[in-house]
Amino acid sequence: MISAGEFRNGVTFEDNGQLFQVIEFQHVKPGKGAAFVRTKVRNVISGATIEKTFNPNEKFKKAFIERKDMQYLYNDGELYYFMDEETYEQMPLNKEQFGNALEFVKETEVVQMLSYNNKVFGVEPPNFVVLEVTQTDPGFKGDTAQGATKMAILETGAEVKVPLFINIGDKIRIDTRSGEYMERA
Repeated sequence: MISAGEFRNGVTFEDNGQLFQVIEFQHVKPGKGAAFVRTKVRNVISGATIEKTFNPNEKFKKAFIERKDMQYLYNDGELYYFMDEETYEQMPLNKEQFGNALEFVKETEVVQMLSYNNKVFGVEPPNFVVLEVTQTDPGFKGDTAQGATKMAILETGAEVKVPLFINIGDKIRIDTRSGEYMERA
């Protein structure tokens, strides 16, 4: 059990059958009245972010999210298949279970499978990936204007904004958390 007074960023807890992770917290002691904890929490399953206030003495069940490395194998149109690298056991998942998490992930890439009480609720890709640009407008020598970008389609089908000097066939590093171009690889 954990009390609201012990909340810190990243703490995961269960409240009314829902799983929440603390994004921000603030302990407030007003001049009059009782102290309280103002938080911004994210529902781990749905991804919704809400603001809640708690009495610092309220107790919650601490939740431990299991993270397991799995290799993304392929998709057959409906299901996405992952393999446990230790047991070689395959696990099929629906796209609804993880949303757009695989937008920047190639086949054979290792991802983290997130589960709670043996129920998978999400997939976490690596923070940075290197992908090849398969389609974009041509770059021209001298296109070095600060901040100017164009759209590019990557080998996974994802679209990102890239600087003007990037060409088809270039390998670029992408931050999967924000979906932004970082640098040439």
